[in-house]
Amino acid sequence: MVRDMSLPEVLQGVVSLVVEFTQCDSCLIYLLANDELVLCASNTPHPSTIGKVRMRSTEGLTGWVARERRLLAISREAYRDQRFKTFGELPEDSFEAFLSAPVIARNRVVGVINVQHRLPHQHTGGEMEVITTVGEQIGCVLVLARMTPAALELADHVELVLSAGPAPAKQ
Repeated sequence: MVRDMSLPEVLQGVVSLVVEFTQCDSCLIYLLANDELVLCASNTPHPSTIGKVRMRSTEGLTGWVARERRLLAISREAYRDQRFKTFGELPEDSFEAFLSAPVIARNRVVGVINVQHRLPHQHTGGEMEVITTVGEQIGCVLVLARMTPAALELADHVELVLSAGPAPAKQ
């Protein structure tokens, strides 16, 4: 997130880190375009699916996570869940375990990150916390990606913090 990289490179880097941390078989990042969730990053060797795999935000487990703004963890037989959407061209259609979190930017859902395992997998609290945090961080990256380099260069971060007023006292 701090290197000078393209947004697709950043998303692929995030996917690689999540795969390494969770030891999952699949990590997919979908971003919202109008009312569709569009596959924008994946660790699977199917580059032709990037940008082409799409679903309405009312479809599938991924759509449910986007609509509900909630983490979803299914440890086995995720493909049997009534909300599950099959694509046919994705091997993930038959994976057992599913962990998903919304991608949030400026308190708005802008996408979803999914982690899947071929075999049943009990997701740990750490995995759930990391995937939630990653979803929030991707949202921050997307907001920053919209800023021009000149705007970033001119940003007075001290002024931004101080003009917001003092932080509320902890109770």
